Amino acid sequence: MTMNHVYMLRCGDGSLYTGWTNDLEKRLAAHRSGTGAKYTRGRGPVTLVYSEDFPDKSSAMKREAAIKKLSRPQKEALIAKQQAGKGTLRRDSEP
Repeated sequence: MTMNHVYMLRCGDGSLYTGWTNDLEKRLAAHRSGTGAKYTRGRGPVTLVYSEDFPDKSSAMKREAAIKKLSRPQKEALIAKQQAGKGTLRRDSEP
Protein backbone atom coordinates (compact mmCIF):
# COMPACT_ATOMS: atom_id res chain seq x y z
CA MET A 1 0.00 0.00 0.00
CA THR A 2 1.30 3.45 -0.91
CA MET A 3 1.51 5.77 2.05
CA ASN A 4 0.89 9.46 1.78
CA HIS A 5 2.87 11.86 3.92
CA VAL A 6 2.34 15.33 5.32
CA TYR A 7 5.58 16.98 6.27
CA MET A 8 7.09 20.20 7.54
CA LEU A 9 10.49 21.51 6.59
CA ARG A 10 12.50 24.13 8.41
CA CYS A 11 14.18 26.31 5.82
CA GLY A 12 17.59 27.92 6.14
CA ASP A 13 15.93 31.26 6.95
CA GLY A 14 14.02 29.65 9.85
CA SER A 15 10.65 29.61 8.10
CA LEU A 16 8.46 26.50 7.97
CA TYR A 17 7.11 24.88 4.80
CA THR A 18 4.26 22.34 4.89
CA GLY A 19 3.46 19.92 2.08
CA TRP A 20 2.26 16.43 1.23
CA THR A 21 3.64 13.69 -0.99
CA ASN A 22 3.37 9.97 -1.67
CA ASP A 23 7.19 9.60 -1.83
CA LEU A 24 8.81 11.48 1.03
CA GLU A 25 12.45 10.66 0.20
CA LYS A 26 12.03 11.75 -3.43
CA ARG A 27 10.25 14.95 -2.41
CA LEU A 28 12.94 15.81 0.16
CA ALA A 29 15.60 15.29 -2.50
CA ALA A 30 13.69 17.64 -4.82
CA HIS A 31 13.47 20.33 -2.15
CA ARG A 32 17.16 19.97 -1.34
CA SER A 33 18.22 20.17 -4.99
CA GLY A 34 16.15 23.30 -5.62
CA THR A 35 13.54 21.58 -7.81
CA GLY A 36 10.90 21.27 -5.09
CA ALA A 37 8.33 23.91 -4.23
CA LYS A 38 8.97 27.46 -5.37
CA TYR A 39 8.83 28.57 -1.72
CA THR A 40 11.81 26.43 -0.68
CA ARG A 41 14.04 27.44 -3.61
CA GLY A 42 16.65 29.83 -2.33
CA ARG A 43 15.71 29.13 1.29
CA GLY A 44 17.98 26.13 1.73
CA PRO A 45 19.20 24.15 3.36
CA VAL A 46 15.92 22.50 4.34
CA THR A 47 15.54 20.06 7.21
CA LEU A 48 12.66 17.65 7.74
CA VAL A 49 11.25 18.47 11.18
CA TYR A 50 7.82 16.80 11.13
CA SER A 51 5.92 14.11 9.24
CA GLU A 52 2.71 12.13 9.46
CA ASP A 53 1.69 9.11 7.39
CA PHE A 54 -1.79 8.58 5.97
CA PRO A 55 -3.33 5.65 4.08
CA ASP A 56 -4.90 7.86 1.38
CA LYS A 57 -4.27 11.10 -0.49
CA SER A 58 -7.49 12.75 0.66
CA SER A 59 -6.65 12.41 4.36
CA ALA A 60 -3.13 13.69 3.78
CA MET A 61 -4.36 16.72 1.85
CA LYS A 62 -6.92 17.55 4.54
CA ARG A 63 -4.25 17.35 7.23
CA GLU A 64 -1.87 19.51 5.17
CA ALA A 65 -4.59 22.18 4.87
CA ALA A 66 -5.27 21.99 8.62
CA ILE A 67 -1.59 22.38 9.51
CA LYS A 68 -1.22 25.33 7.14
CA LYS A 69 -3.99 27.11 9.07
CA LEU A 70 -2.15 26.73 12.38
CA SER A 71 -0.20 29.60 13.89
CA ARG A 72 3.58 29.41 14.04
CA PRO A 73 3.55 28.56 17.78
CA GLN A 74 1.03 25.75 17.13
CA LYS A 75 3.24 24.34 14.36
CA GLU A 76 6.28 24.52 16.64
CA ALA A 77 4.31 22.65 19.32
CA LEU A 78 3.49 19.86 16.83
CA ILE A 79 7.15 19.62 15.91
CA ALA A 80 8.27 19.55 19.55
CA LYS A 81 5.69 16.90 20.47
CA GLN A 82 6.78 14.62 17.64
CA GLN A 83 10.47 15.12 18.33
CA ALA A 84 9.91 14.28 21.99
CA GLY A 85 8.33 11.00 20.81
CA LYS A 86 11.08 10.55 18.19
CA GLY A 87 8.91 9.20 15.42
CA THR A 88 6.60 9.72 12.49
CA LEU A 89 2.91 9.83 13.30
CA ARG A 90 0.89 7.28 11.40
CA ARG A 91 -2.79 7.89 10.83
CA ASP A 92 -4.82 4.85 9.79
CA SER A 93 -7.96 6.92 9.86
CA GLU A 94 -8.81 10.55 9.37
CA PRO A 95 -7.50 12.85 12.13
